[in-house]
Amino acid sequence: MDARTLAIDSLTRLDRWITENGWAGYDPYDIKGLPALLYLQGEHRGRIARLIKGAVWSGMELAPNASRRLLRVKKRINAKAMGLFADGYLNLHRVTGREDYLQKAKACLDWLEENPSRGYSGPCWGYPFDWQSRVFIPAGTPSAVVTSIVGQAYWSFYKHSGDRRFLATCEGICGFFLNDLHIDELGSGKICFSYTPIDSFHVNNANLFAAEFLVRIGAETGREELVQRGLQAANYTLGEQSEDGSICYWGKDQESDCRIDHFHTGFEIRSLFSIWKVTRDDRILEAVSRYYRFYLRNLFVDRTIPRMRPHSTYPINIHSCAEALLCNALLADEFPEAEEYVVNSLRWTVGNMQTEAGWFIFRAWRVGAWELRSKIPYIRWGQAWMLNALSGALALLTNSDRADAIAESNSATREEVH
Repeated sequence: MDARTLAIDSLTRLDRWITENGWAGYDPYDIKGLPALLYLQGEHRGRIARLIKGAVWSGMELAPNASRRLLRVKKRINAKAMGLFADGYLNLHRVTGREDYLQKAKACLDWLEENPSRGYSGPCWGYPFDWQSRVFIPAGTPSAVVTSIVGQAYWSFYKHSGDRRFLATCEGICGFFLNDLHIDELGSGKICFSYTPIDSFHVNNANLFAAEFLVRIGAETGREELVQRGLQAANYTLGEQSEDGSICYWGKDQESDCRIDHFHTGFEIRSLFSIWKVTRDDRILEAVSRYYRFYLRNLFVDRTIPRMRPHSTYPINIHSCAEALLCNALLADEFPEAEEYVVNSLRWTVGNMQTEAGWFIFRAWRVGAWELRSKIPYIRWGQAWMLNALSGALALLTNSDRADAIAESNSATREEVH
């Protein structure tokens, strides 16, 4: 089966499952938002609490469905998932011309219109559960990440239809970033946006999500102040880039331990690349090129399997698989080798992570010679990201004359982890 046909088949099965099961679902963090489990996640808990947390987390990993039924965790609709679905289905409509995809995209956007976080300067969205980071984040608290991903759906609808009402929503989102998030001034021409209105985190992917959105909307509307604030935020994260091209999850001024994983790396590369596409700033393209080389060298096995972290193949996470498709599909026009990674990762992910029912498992890991799988269809973490990613891969493969040649040149032996 050629790569494009494989993408269509995978999408058809995933879409069928989503249609039959609805928008609501479980999330990796929903159960962790229960009061007793939030207590275990506190920053200053003792050794016994940490041991208990490790045991509880392992149990939930091995029995994800049963643990949620036992603790009466409800399935919920997640705003980030709805933004990903809206953008993905609209992309599928553009590629295939199918009206049912457009109607599903509109249904997701309608839900988002009716369910924003209330009481802020502009439209914004958050997660439907409490979650614990370095501070406690209540359910519904809007974040830069969720809001920018939802904003991408509004932007796509604007570009598709030309309806400036969608662009007005995008401008409103910029208002949320500028007026409700904390903005730290960090030297000449450098700022960092907080993750949410109630923290002062320096998290590079969240900062870049806000930066890219401001640059894009500012350029479209002729509002230079939005572009400049976005570039100042990008300057902060560019100053965080290491010699090998990588960028840590936390700003170095807030954590010395450099955390790097597949999907946050992809977020940052895509955001910087999108800023470059607007500005055509050679400095940004050079940073993207160095970061992308690091990504390809360190976060794939055999140019195929998406690693979670640079020196560890396992656990293989479906979010990493989705990002492998999204990041490489976006960069393929500028970096031709990216298309090979799209085809390879597509084949491996569909062959190893998609169930017969059409949904994608959460992750796979090894204990000695045993491979274990967390078989739960997380709606936001897995299904929404994969539908969005598959739509991007299909768009690339539909427009590429090289897709079939690449698919045929890659060995079927890459479909197993080794």
